[in-house]
Amino acid sequence: MSKDSLVKGTIILTVAALVARFLGVFQRIPLVYLLGDEGMGSYSIAFNLYSVLLVVATAGIPSALSKMISERIALGRHEEADRIYRAAILFAVVAGIIAAGVLFALSEWFAAGVSKDPMAILATQAVAPGLLLFPIIAVMRGYFQGRQHMMPNGVSQVVEQIFRLVVAVGLAYALLSVSHEWAIAGASFGGVAGGVAALGVMIYYTLKLKRKDAGEASSSAKSVTADTKKGAKQPASNTPVLTSYGSIYGALLKLSIPIVIFSITVTLVYSIDSSSVIPLLQDKFTTDGARELLGILGGRAQSLAGIPIILAIALSQSVVPLISSSFSRGEMDHVKHHTSRVLQLSILTGLPMVLLIVLAARPLDGFIFGYEKSVYGYENAPYIIGLLTISAMFQIIMQTSGAVLMGMGRMKPLMLAVVVGVGAKVALNYILAPSLDIYGIVLATMTCFIIMSFMNIRVLHKAVPFKVFSSRRWIGLIVSTIVICAVGFGLEYVTHTYLHPFGIDRLNEGLNASIVSIVVIAMYPLMLMLTKVVTKEDVRNLPGPIQKIIGKVSRITKRGQASS
Repeated sequence: MSKDSLVKGTIILTVAALVARFLGVFQRIPLVYLLGDEGMGSYSIAFNLYSVLLVVATAGIPSALSKMISERIALGRHEEADRIYRAAILFAVVAGIIAAGVLFALSEWFAAGVSKDPMAILATQAVAPGLLLFPIIAVMRGYFQGRQHMMPNGVSQVVEQIFRLVVAVGLAYALLSVSHEWAIAGASFGGVAGGVAALGVMIYYTLKLKRKDAGEASSSAKSVTADTKKGAKQPASNTPVLTSYGSIYGALLKLSIPIVIFSITVTLVYSIDSSSVIPLLQDKFTTDGARELLGILGGRAQSLAGIPIILAIALSQSVVPLISSSFSRGEMDHVKHHTSRVLQLSILTGLPMVLLIVLAARPLDGFIFGYEKSVYGYENAPYIIGLLTISAMFQIIMQTSGAVLMGMGRMKPLMLAVVVGVGAKVALNYILAPSLDIYGIVLATMTCFIIMSFMNIRVLHKAVPFKVFSSRRWIGLIVSTIVICAVGFGLEYVTHTYLHPFGIDRLNEGLNASIVSIVVIAMYPLMLMLTKVVTKEDVRNLPGPIQKIIGKVSRITKRGQASS
């Protein structure tokens, strides 16, 4: 993949992921209003179990498939690439049928037995058909990624979220007249509708690509014939030729199993919360109260805390191929440089969104979700959102360092970190929840990400003696964060206490959230420049829009220093 296509593909997927994420958050607004935090708790139980089974059903096949397809296409082995794709589609169909059947069969046991929420049974069954569709969609996305066509993947993500939003909200509203349980199930079925729409998009692009391939086939054949007559040789390669479906599945699983173990981490952590929050907290808050707290965690906090991760992870993944190629050639200086750079970019691009959401958690939550149907929302939601978003910073480091380890082929220590981190999460849920309630469960999540980050970084340091920042720059980053937090918290307190120009609370919260967000985002590049955390080399490695912002801030700062 060329540098230009890599950057273009990263931009497409990043924009699509951002749009899809915001649509996903926007979907929660009417659902929280219609179902309440208690209903969102039941919805989260069904969705998180579905997400775990979806990752297992796809088994990391898309990432492994994209690698195998791109290798064969580069070597001109198009027939083999098509054979691998057909084998992956067959795998997806079978895996989807099994996963959908398992989810439907286990719905009552998991929802009523493990999670102690019978209201989630129907919702779990309603989303089960989605597992018939999404393994196929995931394989198709992996194929297009291997062909270096990112647009179908991006468009399908956005279309999926649009249909999910419309159907989920529409059915939840329509079925409220039947019962609260049916309304939750209707919201859950929105995921199936999104899958149908996404599959339609992928089929359209598949047919379009087939027509393009057919048009290029004749000219390709002529070129091959001419080269053969001239005695041209095909490039040598150590990539094995896969002739049978058995050999294809063996190669796919060898690549995909470590990927799925790492990819499932966050989904598994959230699923652990879905199954344990109500049993752990129902004695103190009653079952309904515990379900509402779970709804706040799953419906509000997880939605907002997932936003800072998108750009940082997309940026880090765009550098991983460089690490992989440099490591395979033994160019350890390049590996050291790329490792430092990818962690720098992840921290510098993830931190501002973390700060924004943490500092504006109360007005953002009030404006986006409101508290009309929430007993515990006003007193707890902003703090749950803030604490989980802080943990997102460690999640960024964990996922970025894990991606680097994958590029270096260091899968065993990566899997060990997953086992230790998730084990600590489960243990701390039971240790901290009795005394700290829902906050103990969030702290357990944060500790899980911290442990995994530490273990990943330790392994990387042993492999390459890299440095993320110098001591001076770390101090500058810490000082910048402290100053922004002090100003942000103070500004949020002042606006919350004194600024109420409208007669509608949500409008006031929207205004306050806007003020705090604008100040935080404006201060971030300014503080980085003042404390010399960001150098000219760092600016050149950031996306174009961010470069322009930092450049303007730098010019303003210089003019201010000159005038003083």
